[in-house]
Amino acid sequence: MISRTVLAVAVVASCTAAVVAQTDPIKARQSVMKGVGDQAKIGAGMAKGEAPFDLAKAQKIFATFVDAAEKMPTLFPDTSKTGGETAALPAVWEKMDDFKAKFAKFGTDAKAAETSIKDLDGFKAAFTGVTKNCGGCHETYRAKKS
Repeated sequence: MISRTVLAVAVVASCTAAVVAQTDPIKARQSVMKGVGDQAKIGAGMAKGEAPFDLAKAQKIFATFVDAAEKMPTLFPDTSKTGGETAALPAVWEKMDDFKAKFAKFGTDAKAAETSIKDLDGFKAAFTGVTKNCGGCHETYRAKKS
């Protein structure tokens, strides 16, 4: 009974997220990227030795990155080029194939890291490599904050 309730709640949450993404893709992509940023901060803390290495947390970081890589390319319909405090540059829509390819690489690299890390040294190497992907998108496809 409990597992069915949990499953039902998960299905409702997933459907709700899909509806939000369809009605406001800008907010949806900002939410996804906030999650990535939050996890990146946790990862940076572990990599710098400011927080102890935790394998479960490390795997969650990379799982969040994989999830974002799958969702993000779908959250840029033509109707979301402006408004909602978007920081997306026109280049997203002008070079959509490259944009999607960058997310695919981010996802592939994060998935490989998620399944291969075993210790702090492995995490540091994987985290550094995966997060280098972020700059490739942010430099080309995101307006700089003033």
